[in-house]
Amino acid sequence: QVHLAESGGGMVQAGGSLRLSCVASGRTSTSVAMGWFRRAPGKEREFVSAISWSGGGTHYADSVKGRFTISGDNVQNTVHLQMNALRPEDTAVYYCGLVAYHAAGMDLTDRLDYAYWGQGTQVTVTS
Repeated sequence: QVHLAESGGGMVQAGGSLRLSCVASGRTSTSVAMGWFRRAPGKEREFVSAISWSGGGTHYADSVKGRFTISGDNVQNTVHLQMNALRPEDTAVYYCGLVAYHAAGMDLTDRLDYAYWGQGTQVTVTS
């Protein structure tokens, strides 16, 4: 079993910054990637960013490119999301996910490829 714990959420004014962190513990030896998704009120959970442990490739949703930066350490199974220039539309619960195994056709932007999730951390951006 794998446990994910997020931290760093909070309330900030538009234009401000927050840094989210996620630590994975348990049976993480086969993990291939970690990522962040978010769910705004009344909306589906959507992809934000992901990092692959193979080669360190990063992926971003178009809505956060240039503002958010993902980083991580596959030895310590931690991932961070530096969020700058925050907007009210970034308000959501942010979830950390872990991809446990490599699979053919794996898509890090697809939440179905993530086997484990944290409980989420609230990010609120005020105008």
